[in-house]
Amino acid sequence: MSGLFDEDFGEDADAPASPRRDQAETSGPPEGEAPNRASDPPAGEAPGQPSDPDTDKVSGQPSDPDTDKVSGQPSEKYLVVARRYRPRRFADLLGQDHVVQALTNAIRTGRVGHAYLFTGARGVGKTSAARIFAKCLNAPGGPDPDPDLETEIARMIDAGEDVDVVEIDGASNRGIEEIRQLRANALVRPSRARYKIYIIDEVHMLTTPAFNALLKILEEPPAHVKFIFCTTDPDKIPITVRSRCQRFDFAPVALETIVERLGQIVRDEGREADPAALALLARRAGGSVRDSQSLLEQLLSFSEGRLTCDAVHRLLGSAGDERLAELIEAVAAGMPAAALEALDQADREGIDWGQLTEQLLQAVRDALVLEVGGRETLIAATPGPLLQALDPLRNRLGPEGLMAALQLLDHTLDRLRYAGHAR
Repeated sequence: MSGLFDEDFGEDADAPASPRRDQAETSGPPEGEAPNRASDPPAGEAPGQPSDPDTDKVSGQPSDPDTDKVSGQPSEKYLVVARRYRPRRFADLLGQDHVVQALTNAIRTGRVGHAYLFTGARGVGKTSAARIFAKCLNAPGGPDPDPDLETEIARMIDAGEDVDVVEIDGASNRGIEEIRQLRANALVRPSRARYKIYIIDEVHMLTTPAFNALLKILEEPPAHVKFIFCTTDPDKIPITVRSRCQRFDFAPVALETIVERLGQIVRDEGREADPAALALLARRAGGSVRDSQSLLEQLLSFSEGRLTCDAVHRLLGSAGDERLAELIEAVAAGMPAAALEALDQADREGIDWGQLTEQLLQAVRDALVLEVGGRETLIAATPGPLLQALDPLRNRLGPEGLMAALQLLDHTLDRLRYAGHAR
């Protein structure tokens, strides 16, 4: 028993072993255990080499945090199409020539105001224009309508990291305390630039007390402060704020302009696309450049090879031209059974009922334009097969019938938004 006790706990006075508490202070491992000293290299490393957290444990080569561990290829942060092709200068801004002309003339003549209000639908360039305007005002050589984009200030503004150009989300910083903090910070002169510029996006989301707190500094701002407000709903902004700003309304971008831009992006991405397919994307975007680019991003991922109309219809859940023409011809011929059969076939193909209704609404609208003597150029986006199917529909319904059909389809579209079963 004595020997067993001594072997387990090292209490034999004749044994040279130290007590357990001393053994723990030595560098030697307990009997039967592998060495595991702090100075020993981990498994797979050569002795005498320090353990480096930036060194790959298998190859022994320096590991790059920006390198994919599986493929070994650089894993750069991916930017979506809408961000990669975001306008960086006024010349890149689509469909807002009136805004560009006014702002560039203000810079050239030295008549830059202290507060601007950019209004318009989503994705038409409001925030991009605010960033471009900030780069122009803080250009190192002086306010310049065409600044050098390679300067540090321009690159920092593009990245949203410039300390003197502060971008604020009005939806999440909408209270009076945030505006009080903004007022206090605005009194401090800019760190390195000419102006301290505040870009407040979705400014209409601010609370009434926050707007009231903003009024004083908006009326008498420091000379080094500029405000640029962006909103999709200007009517929610108090008139006392709107009256202190120079207002610019951003218009929806023309379909042809969006199609041209999408075609350029497709070429830059090394792909090919049918012009009709890009026209479908542009029409779905409803004048929003960003929406069209987001749809193009999905299509580039969804489809391999050439981008076609069929791929766009499958992506959007919309009906192809032939299916739509078949349905219109059945209605024009007064054949309800054939029309129901076409609708059933569309449902089995997975076509979205809301999309189909919008397409029918657009087709009837085009038929009405032709019926009242409008030029075909007014419906240039309507494909040929569908355009031919509109003639018998016009002959059967006439102007009054087409107007009634428009109202019925519009009412149906509203009901579909709340219907539990669209069919």
